[in-house]
Amino acid sequence: MGTLNMLGLAKRIGARFLLTSTSEVYGDPLEHPQKETYWGHVNPIGVRSCYDEGKRTAETLTMDYHRGGGVEVRIARIFNTYGPRMCLDDGRVVSNFVAQALRRQPMTVYGDGKQTRSFQYVSDLVAGLMALMEGDHIGPFNLGNPGEFTMLELAQVVKETIDPMATIEFKPNTADDPHMRKPDITKAKHLLRWEPKVSLREGLPLMVKDFRQRILDE
Repeated sequence: MGTLNMLGLAKRIGARFLLTSTSEVYGDPLEHPQKETYWGHVNPIGVRSCYDEGKRTAETLTMDYHRGGGVEVRIARIFNTYGPRMCLDDGRVVSNFVAQALRRQPMTVYGDGKQTRSFQYVSDLVAGLMALMEGDHIGPFNLGNPGEFTMLELAQVVKETIDPMATIEFKPNTADDPHMRKPDITKAKHLLRWEPKVSLREGLPLMVKDFRQRILDE
């Protein structure tokens, strides 16, 4: 409904509209890495479907307003992003691991920890969104870092950054959890002249510094 309301506003005032969509539109992908041409593999009645299908519907509305109402639109499919000033307990895997390690709690890994994700630093995402809004291409564009890590590899990087003695606690996996997630950013590199510059090992300490200060202040 928020997307629908904002599209109506953009139509009335002649604004350019940016939809921040998500890699979740690909669901648990059968294509790897995921290109923008891939239509996805989504369970429409699963526990995650309200988010997956909500974003897919938002993309539909955005393109319908563009085709039917002449609204100038841009669509970004954002992959996992991390950085300072995130909520300490937002449930995202990077902030979970960092907050748990700083609090000397076991890092929670769901399933066997072999599922993969790709993590981009926030400044890279901002640069991608600016390039998209200032350019002439609608999208959708994958905006993410193609560097692929398993959850266990991510936990190891967090340990190396914060506390080599940090431990891992395994819990049952959640339903419809994607096994693989990695963006193909060929389109963004070619049309937007954009690609991420900050590696996980470079960006994570910047996030940890911010989290450490806020957790000390708790």
